[in-house]
Amino acid sequence: MNEPVDIIEIPGKWDISFRYSAGLTASKFFAELKKGERFLATKCSKCGRVYLPPRSFCERCFIKIDEWVPLGLQGTVETFTLVQDKFEGFPDPPYVVAYVTLDGADTAMPNFIEGLDLSDSKVALKKLKIGMKVKAVFKEQREGRVTDFVFKPL
Repeated sequence: MNEPVDIIEIPGKWDISFRYSAGLTASKFFAELKKGERFLATKCSKCGRVYLPPRSFCERCFIKIDEWVPLGLQGTVETFTLVQDKFEGFPDPPYVVAYVTLDGADTAMPNFIEGLDLSDSKVALKKLKIGMKVKAVFKEQREGRVTDFVFKPL
């Protein structure tokens, strides 16, 4: 039994339906997305840090956050990627995913950037910049999901 053994890998797939509880903080955030065209963030009473997406506890102070603050729709691109390959559950490429810090927030919110011609990636990458200003634009039909809005360049 001291002979080397080749480890066999057996491919498989799990397709499991489930329901995820968003919790009180995220549920309030998503409900606000569905009913109105604004963002609600949470603010730490100790350090003043404003979280979007909202958090129930401050990541710096480790205290419970109870304060909610409204934010505007404009923000700044912190980072982005221009996606060229197909991923299951995502739009057909090309598309842009970015982290945007909305004015008044201290953390970034991920979502798609739309409104740019992405047919030539070299040209698109000259227009996409870290630090560029964008505005969140809400869809007419909202479901209370992060897909209820996209970012568009100003």
